[in-house]
Amino acid sequence: MPAQPEARFAGIILAAGLGSRFGGRKLLAPFRGGVLLDRAVDAALAAPLDPVILVTGADARDVEAAARARAASAGRDLLCVHAAEHANGLSESLMAGLAAVPERCEGAVVFLGDMPNLPADIVARLIGALRPRHLAAAPLFRGQRGHPVLLRRELFPSLQDLQGDKGAGTVLPGLDDRLLLVEHDDPGIVFDVDRPEDLHSS
Repeated sequence: MPAQPEARFAGIILAAGLGSRFGGRKLLAPFRGGVLLDRAVDAALAAPLDPVILVTGADARDVEAAARARAASAGRDLLCVHAAEHANGLSESLMAGLAAVPERCEGAVVFLGDMPNLPADIVARLIGALRPRHLAAAPLFRGQRGHPVLLRRELFPSLQDLQGDKGAGTVLPGLDDRLLLVEHDDPGIVFDVDRPEDLHSS
């Protein structure tokens, strides 16, 4: 069997949030026979990404244990990093994840831990459509930009100034034609869980 090509991009799963609107411990909520976080872990591990980095914050020990157990059931492992200042917002989690991306990687694909319905093909489609001029790529559902988001390493320095609850989405519009938007017909790229009732509408 021929050797598989080395992955060009790392995966980052942001799983550090407090889940305040949910009432706390959102990513550990029971969901489809496991916990909510399982689905993001599955999506990242199924994509052509290596390593897959889990960023923890709130409930760090339990979140890491749940994610490692899910990965182990697939015969895989995760690189886990902790965002010590996660309470300051999404930007801190993103910075912790980007800092852990190995130098060999061209960039990273960022997943949100509370998005359980991502289509299995989305990362391969983003990478496959990428051209040298693109600094980032994101899926598009009926005009709404979704996740996961691919970030080339050249973009990392411009993300260092993000503060509070701002993620990479705040800098994407300014990229103009250097941002690749890939149409997809699956609403899972824009659906996330904010409140307990969302678990039953997915």
